[in-house]
Amino acid sequence: MPIIQAREITPAKRLDNVRYAIRDLACVADEVIKQGHTVLPLNVGDPLNFDFQTPPHIIEAAYKAMRDGKNGYAPSPGIPEALEAIRGEAARKSITTVRDVFVTAGVSETVDLCISALVNPGEDILTPKPDYPLYSAVLCKLGIALNAYDLNEDDAWQPELADIEGKLTPRTRAIVLINPNNPTGSLCSRQMLEQIADLARRHNLVVFSDEIYDKLILDFDSQGNATPHIAFAAVAPDVPCITFGGMSKNYLVPGWRIGWGIVSGDAIALKPYIEGIHRLLRARLCANHPEQYAIKPALEGPQHHLIEVQRKLRSRRDLTQKWCESTPRISCVAPRGAFYAFPRIDIPESDEVFVKELIRQKHVMVVHGSGFGQKPGTQHFRIVFLPDEKTLAEAYSGIADFIQGRYDPV
Repeated sequence: MPIIQAREITPAKRLDNVRYAIRDLACVADEVIKQGHTVLPLNVGDPLNFDFQTPPHIIEAAYKAMRDGKNGYAPSPGIPEALEAIRGEAARKSITTVRDVFVTAGVSETVDLCISALVNPGEDILTPKPDYPLYSAVLCKLGIALNAYDLNEDDAWQPELADIEGKLTPRTRAIVLINPNNPTGSLCSRQMLEQIADLARRHNLVVFSDEIYDKLILDFDSQGNATPHIAFAAVAPDVPCITFGGMSKNYLVPGWRIGWGIVSGDAIALKPYIEGIHRLLRARLCANHPEQYAIKPALEGPQHHLIEVQRKLRSRRDLTQKWCESTPRISCVAPRGAFYAFPRIDIPESDEVFVKELIRQKHVMVVHGSGFGQKPGTQHFRIVFLPDEKTLAEAYSGIADFIQGRYDPV
């Protein structure tokens, strides 16, 4: 046979800017592990890596569905009892204008479907900066230019309305809210939600409200009860909105990949968009089938695990915040939801260099703030404060030693 020189198979150019900083650090960690060290992963928000357990009745519901033969394809939007339970959850969130609900393979697929069904080439959506890297990855995949608005660190990481308005164009179709926010742990105030709703009305925008951490609120009242989360769609029932939710974080099953979208707003305005979403839902067949039978027991069954989860997270948040306030070169806006802190660090080099050297020298893995986006001239890193207090204290001691040794040697 003739010898033919193989040509390099290059990926699509639109993938050039696709990054996922949370897992891209794994290659550095692998180097350290090969040297015989154990790396403490404060980079991935998976509660099951630590002392959190999936509620047994949820596992039993999915197991029973498998035993009962629910292992074929499901209806593309989701099984009826799951959709009914999600509508019930929307009512508990005070969302009164629900037009549609659908089940997805995690909120990651909800994001992909909803953006793909809405945005044409040459159009854009507004995403927060910092933000969860999935959004920029989906936009890059679709060949859509990034259009990021700033969150204001000096205002508890609230969206900067002036920056949003300055970045709106006639081709902007939607705005993304991540509330509670990943990576900062911030919560949008009701006033801010109302202001964004007014902006969306004036500019005919869809709002994508990512509320995957809505039951993991760290603020509490004098009786020790969690402060209720405020859903965007409850504040603005008339504004076209997709509320993203799922089981991964609240119900401690991130590996099941079960998420959903709740479509609310004006029925007539939303009708063609909903039809577009359902075309994509049918094209990808369905979300995981047996796990959908756990949605109703999760949303309508015992919620006792959340009390313990919130207790642990508040304690670990408080430890984290105290460490940030007492450590030179570190400052941090106190997280109010989820399980992330986003400290600012005053160093003479990039935060990416900082986190890579921290892994190599102290075997602690956090994520550089530039992986989420940040204002020029600022440096941050994201901490996942899921481990127990003893483990966190040891990690924070190592980080403090690293900072002193690298930037303030005696």
